[in-house]
Amino acid sequence: MDTAHTAHTPESAGAAAHLADQALSHLYAAALRAAAELHLADHLAAGPRSAGELARLTGADASSLRRLLRLLASREIFHEDDDGAFGLTPAAEFLRTDAAGSLHAAILLFTDESLIRSFAGLGETLRTGRPAFPAVFGSPFFEHLATDPALREVFDSGMAAFSDPVDDLVADDYPFPERGTVVDVGGGRGGLLRNVLLRHPGLSGVLFDQEPALREHLLHAVEPADRWRAEAGDFFTSVPDGGDVYILKHVLHDWSDEACVRILRSCRRGLAPRGKVLVVDAVLPPGNEPHPGKALDVAMMTLVDGRERGPAELDALFSQADLRRTRVLPTRTFASVVEAVAR
Repeated sequence: MDTAHTAHTPESAGAAAHLADQALSHLYAAALRAAAELHLADHLAAGPRSAGELARLTGADASSLRRLLRLLASREIFHEDDDGAFGLTPAAEFLRTDAAGSLHAAILLFTDESLIRSFAGLGETLRTGRPAFPAVFGSPFFEHLATDPALREVFDSGMAAFSDPVDDLVADDYPFPERGTVVDVGGGRGGLLRNVLLRHPGLSGVLFDQEPALREHLLHAVEPADRWRAEAGDFFTSVPDGGDVYILKHVLHDWSDEACVRILRSCRRGLAPRGKVLVVDAVLPPGNEPHPGKALDVAMMTLVDGRERGPAELDALFSQADLRRTRVLPTRTFASVVEAVAR
């Protein structure tokens, strides 16, 4: 059959339009970043405004701004009313810097030039099997963070915002013990550990990460202060001993299988009798169903040596670290809690 001269059907025309729209997706991300940089959602918190009003408030060109808002409104981020004024949608509410669960900092991270340039190197990653980030910036991602304080701040703030919904749900839904010590390994600013300790007053906690990530930790909200401590160190070498629960939230997906086994072995060595290791990450489902973890997996491929994993892949890591999976608890976000115990 000669498909070159096959007449377009309504179905094929729709499929072609969908493909072309997908190829322009980077424009939607750029528009979203511009909206975050201009704080448009903050300016709309009190109600709809015209593009002209927003332009005067932000110093933008009114015509250009209207065209950007129109594009975002087509994706249900902002809404244009019959009078030509733009207002917030449920999604746009999360662009407000003062909103509970604000994703403003996360959007600035996900659309940062350092990530976009790495994503553009996906073809090189496919050819070599290695992340594009070091080829673009001259050093691996986490080494580069250590030398770029501005990017480190964007990363820490963005990851804290990205993690906030996960922190709440894990702290609420996982059956933590009434007594014992929770060690948040690679916990960044400690949002999850803070929420766990606030909800479970019989627990104490250790926030364990590299020193730069601990500088603006969130544990001061937990009283009394002797229930927690922040400790700097290298989880490849060791973690604080005696934990009843070790949490690895958004940690394993950053690293190769070999590196993950080293981290898990550190937790296994420190684990108290009958203790548990919790891996909080996207757990990839089989098949073709959409899942945020599938996009994150490709992002990890271009930035670092990590990946998002399915249950069988996690089981292989646990086995090498003398652990075994006991259950997977989905949350109402993209992440699941994977529980493991000593074998």
